[in-house]
Amino acid sequence: MRLSKLAFSLAFLSSGVVYAAPANTLINCVATPPMKLSPAITNDANDFNASSQQIYNRLLSFKAGTLELEPSLAEKWEISEDGLTYTFHLRKDVKFHANKTFNPTRPLNADDVLFSFQRQLDADHPYHKVSGGTYFYYHWMNLPKILKSVEKVDDHTVKITLQQPNTPFLTTVAMDFLSIYSKEYADKLLAEGKPELLDQQPIGTGPFVFQTYQTDHAVRYTANLDYFEGKAKFDRLIFSITPDAGTRYAKLRAGECDVIDFPNISDIAQMKQDPAVNLLEREGLNLAYIGLNSTKPALNNPKVRQALHYATDKKSIVAAVYQGGGSVATNPFPDAVLGYNPNLPQYEFNLEKAKALLAEAGFADGFETEIWVQPVVRPSNPNPRRTAEIIQTDWAKIGVKAKLVTHEWADFNKRTREGEFSAGTYGWTSRNGDPDNFLFPLLSKANIPGTNYGRWTDETFENLLAQAVQTQNREERAKLYQQAVEIANEQTPFIPLAHAINYVPLSKRVQGFVQNPFGYTPFYGVSLSE
Repeated sequence: MRLSKLAFSLAFLSSGVVYAAPANTLINCVATPPMKLSPAITNDANDFNASSQQIYNRLLSFKAGTLELEPSLAEKWEISEDGLTYTFHLRKDVKFHANKTFNPTRPLNADDVLFSFQRQLDADHPYHKVSGGTYFYYHWMNLPKILKSVEKVDDHTVKITLQQPNTPFLTTVAMDFLSIYSKEYADKLLAEGKPELLDQQPIGTGPFVFQTYQTDHAVRYTANLDYFEGKAKFDRLIFSITPDAGTRYAKLRAGECDVIDFPNISDIAQMKQDPAVNLLEREGLNLAYIGLNSTKPALNNPKVRQALHYATDKKSIVAAVYQGGGSVATNPFPDAVLGYNPNLPQYEFNLEKAKALLAEAGFADGFETEIWVQPVVRPSNPNPRRTAEIIQTDWAKIGVKAKLVTHEWADFNKRTREGEFSAGTYGWTSRNGDPDNFLFPLLSKANIPGTNYGRWTDETFENLLAQAVQTQNREERAKLYQQAVEIANEQTPFIPLAHAINYVPLSKRVQGFVQNPFGYTPFYGVSLSE
C-alpha cells in the first residue's frame, strides 16, 4: 500500500528518525514562488516577503507585531504645522549589500531616497519604464495626487512636500513599495545597459543579503554582517517553494521546514495538538469579498446587487470554509480598524427578500452570470473554490445561474483589472492598518482601472474619503469613514464575506518570531535553538 507524503513523513517521525534543517539555517516553506523580487513593482504579499521584508528597509518601519511606527533608515523626522512638509533625517554609515558584480563605494545617502521615490513618481526618470514600469501601490495609495516633490536638503536630509495634508502619510512611507534602493547600483547597471537587473538581483540595506533564486525551487539569502541594527541571529535563510499544503506540514513535522505558510484549514485542529508544531494565530487585517462588476447588465442595478447580498449565506460560508478560522464580515474592514461601523444594517440571509428585490429590478426569473474563482489561496480566504461553490448554490435558489470560471493567477488579475469579470472571489489585506487603505483602493474611482474591480463610483462617498484623509482628529475621522461605509453598504458595490485569522505554524526550534499584523514573515530578530 502506497503511503501519502504526510503519512510517510509521520512514519519516519514515529520511528525516531528526524530530518533536521541545517544548523544556523532557517527554512521557510512557501506555497508559491515569488514573481518579482523588487518591492516597487509588485503588489503581491509573497513577493514582499521574499524581497522587502528581508532585503530592504524603508525610511520608517512598523514596530514588530504592531501598527506603531518607529525609525528605520530615517532616525528622526519633523512635520510642518500645515501638514504639508515632512523632513527626514537619515542614519549615517548604513551600508548597502554587495554581490558578484557590485561593491558599494559609499553608504546610504539622500540620493538613494530620491532615486527610490522619483523612479515611481517621474515618468521621465530613466528607470520609470524598466521592468514594465507598473507601480501598483504608488497609484493605489493615491501618491500621484498627494506628492508634490521629494528634495535633497543635504546628504542626510530629505524633504517631502505634499499637495494636500494626508493624515496616514507616515504609514504610507513605512509600506514595502517605498523600500530604498541603491542609486549607485542602479547607475552602474544603467551604464552597462542592464537596468532590469536592479529588480532581478536585488541590493538593499536589510538584514539579509540575496544570493540566488532558482525558479520554482528556492530563494537563498545570507545574514548581512554589516546590518545597522546588528547581524541576524542565524546565518542563512531559505525560501523553499513547496506548493502542496500537506507536504509543507509533513516537512514541518519532519524538521525539513522551520516555518510554513497557508496551512490546510482542516489541519489546524491537529496542529494545535501537535507536539512538533508551535502554531501562532492572530486576527488578520483582511477582507474576503465577492466582487460585483457594476458595469455589467443586471449588476449595474443596486437592487440586483442587494438581492445577491441577501442570497449569500455568509454564516454557512464561514462555517464550511474557515472552520473556526474566520468571522463573518459586517463592514469592509475588521472591527479593529478605525471607522468600523457597529450599527450598520446587515444583509442577513433571506431568499424571499432577495427574490423580491430581483423582481423590483425586472429580473423576476433571475439571470445568468459568472463567478470567477481565485486560483490561489491567500490570507483572506483558505478555499476560494469552495466559497464560490456555496455562493453558486445559494444564488441558484433565486434563479441566478452562475457559471464558475477560473484563469491562471497573473491572467486572472489582469483580466479582472480590465473589467472583464462579472462576479468573483477576491480578497484584500491592508498594508498599513488605516481605513483609507481598504476603502480608497477597493472603492475609489481613482483606482479604475485597478483595484476598484467593480468600477463602482459615488461622489458623496468620494468626498467623504477625501475629507477623512485630511482630518487629524481621530474621532472625526472615524465618523467620516462610518458615513462612507453606510453608503457602500447601501449600494453594495461588493459583498463583504469574511475576515480570516492568520496562522503561522513554526517548528519548536524557532524562537522569537513575532506575528506580523499584515501577514508578512519578517525573520530579523528570530533565533534558532539547538
